Amino acid sequence: MPVTRSTASTRPSVNTGRRILLLSAYDAYSHQQWRDTLCDMFPDDQWTCLSLPPRHFAWRVRGNSLTWAFNHRQTLTDNYDLLVVTSLTDLSSLRGLVPALARLPTLVYFHENQFVYPARPTRATTPAADATQRSNQINAQITSLYTALCADHIAFNSDWNRRSFFDGLESLLSKLPDHVPPDLPQSLRSKSSVLPVPLPDQLFAGSFHNNSDTRRRHNVADDLQLAWNHRHEYDKGPELLLAIVRQLVGQGFPFRMHLLGQRFRGEPDEFPQIRSLLAAHYAHHNMTPGLDAWLPSRDEYEGVLSNSDIVLSTALHDFQGLSVLEAMARGCVPLAPAALAYPEYINPECLYSVAGLTVAEQAVSACEKITTWHRQWQNPRTCRPDIDIRRFSAGAMHEAWKTRMEGIMTGA
Repeated sequence: MPVTRSTASTRPSVNTGRRILLLSAYDAYSHQQWRDTLCDMFPDDQWTCLSLPPRHFAWRVRGNSLTWAFNHRQTLTDNYDLLVVTSLTDLSSLRGLVPALARLPTLVYFHENQFVYPARPTRATTPAADATQRSNQINAQITSLYTALCADHIAFNSDWNRRSFFDGLESLLSKLPDHVPPDLPQSLRSKSSVLPVPLPDQLFAGSFHNNSDTRRRHNVADDLQLAWNHRHEYDKGPELLLAIVRQLVGQGFPFRMHLLGQRFRGEPDEFPQIRSLLAAHYAHHNMTPGLDAWLPSRDEYEGVLSNSDIVLSTALHDFQGLSVLEAMARGCVPLAPAALAYPEYINPECLYSVAGLTVAEQAVSACEKITTWHRQWQNPRTCRPDIDIRRFSAGAMHEAWKTRMEGIMTGA
């Protein structure tokens, strides 16, 4: 089997529904969740899914059309009613290599865009390496542009994603030397919408509202429990997380932090420091340590979230913030930057300041809210912030997704 394995699955229908081909070119964990939930939302349709593993990013973005066109041609040409692809799919090349795909009504879905990813921490590199990195970035941006132009409709998982894509696209086009077609951004805007990734309905089981009797109440005897449930990578803000942990430990009140995010062979240098600080903190307070593990079991993961007080984000980019939304669905109070997609669904009282501030100043802003909540919640009469995000559930979003897919197929 080749290194760039492509996984294929078919979700047969009970009734005679639509035949839908879904292509996920860089099948990161959140992309897997999206396609699984989407298939489950429409069980009467017959879904065929092709996906490629989330590694070798530059090759994956440029090579997915070759991989699929020459390894899965029979699957690609099996008489579908609708094509759904992620924005990292090289759709223009794929349509050229497999002309049958050009006849299919097509939805391109943007989980992210390649214009606003934060730069990696500065490392000693050669001019040639810097040029290669920049070339790969522009290639991914151009590929997403060509793919969007091939679509009948493009959907973004948040308004922040949509706005930053078009801002970045206009900036890129302004730098090209000549013969740039006029009005490209406007033509794409006219066929775009915001359509968030749905959350599985079971996440909301038990009606976890922050002020309901089913929610674990914080009292004087409780240790404040914080969950940080993001990938252990530079773009999720480990420098800020370290600054927050250092400040909380220095304040001396008991808290537990659960580090639940997915981790990889190499992780940012801040995490060993975070673990060292937390270990000394737990020993000083004679506390049971917080959980530090990637939990492949959804039941166990959701159980930890259900017993946590706060879900913390320190992200430098988040185009929707699925990990925060998952925790909120299980009753956590969110604490996130006042930036990115977060203000679209999180109350201002649960956002900390980041614009124009140093990392140390951002940590102060976040910790002020944590310590204030800790003090307030010791009073059993104090209500926690209650943010209803059930509009993101699969059940609530079913009609929007149905209307969009049917509109693409009928040309409405």
